[in-house]
Amino acid sequence: MSIGSAVLLGLVVLTLVYGVVVYNGLVQLKHNLAKAWANIDVLLKQRHDELPKLVEVCRQYKQFEQDTLARVTEARARVAQARETHDVPALGAAEQLLRSGLGQIFAVAEAYPELRANEHFMQLQSRITALENAIADRREWYNEAVNVHNVRIEQFPDLLIARPLGYSEQPLLQFSIAEKADVDLKALFGS
Repeated sequence: MSIGSAVLLGLVVLTLVYGVVVYNGLVQLKHNLAKAWANIDVLLKQRHDELPKLVEVCRQYKQFEQDTLARVTEARARVAQARETHDVPALGAAEQLLRSGLGQIFAVAEAYPELRANEHFMQLQSRITALENAIADRREWYNEAVNVHNVRIEQFPDLLIARPLGYSEQPLLQFSIAEKADVDLKALFGS
């Protein structure tokens, strides 16, 4: 074997090894992204299960604002639909509506001392507050995983492997600027 052939063979082997390393890194990023989404999904499901209980407790107070409860119920359905279809932009918009509705429920509840004294209401409020905080934490982790993924698939030479394998940019889970400014959940929920 000539020196030229050995060098060429060495370059081919190095290229293949590098391709395998890049591919494995991309697979790791894909699974990190899926795991981050699964963590959010679990919390969204838990909150989804708690919201009807909260709405029912509030409905027991006949004078409680029914349109506020209806908005929360509608927003809950939108979040569930976006979550099931993994539509991240739609989830962000639905979350904005839901968080706004929850903020209204807890703000209106201040006017009902009997409701605020209801132990079940207080437990639900505490549980939902904890879930909201956990969702915010997991959303941060998810967005970091998305950012690492998106940067990596755009960097050269990784994009030479990522594009042919169908890796594409993933959207961040964002809530609107208005929601961030208008609804401080910790303040509304009394945490």
